[in-house]
Amino acid sequence: MKTGIYLKFFMQENQHYHHLPLYEWILQQAKRLGLPGGSAFKAIAGYGRDGVMHEDHFFELAGQLPVELVFMLDEAQADQLLNVVTETGLSVFYIRVPAQYGTLNGPQA
Repeated sequence: MKTGIYLKFFMQENQHYHHLPLYEWILQQAKRLGLPGGSAFKAIAGYGRDGVMHEDHFFELAGQLPVELVFMLDEAQADQLLNVVTETGLSVFYIRVPAQYGTLNGPQA
């Protein structure tokens, strides 16, 4: 078992930076930094600070659903990625939580 940082970002799927969806841009930056991996997940429903509910229905405006972007990193890697995102000047909500991790019944992470 190892310890590290579970880093999670929340954004709307229509948020962009440098002509890319923001989640894709952050994933590219994480890869460029040599971070071990990350995943983006699109919500089926959610609401944010504005209190507006968005749901995955055919009548929902495209691009309004929440996206969650997650990483399992060490302290230094989490600081690096947070600094890169901070430099964009964009308002991005994040959660940084100490976590234990490992692999059960297989090669250790």
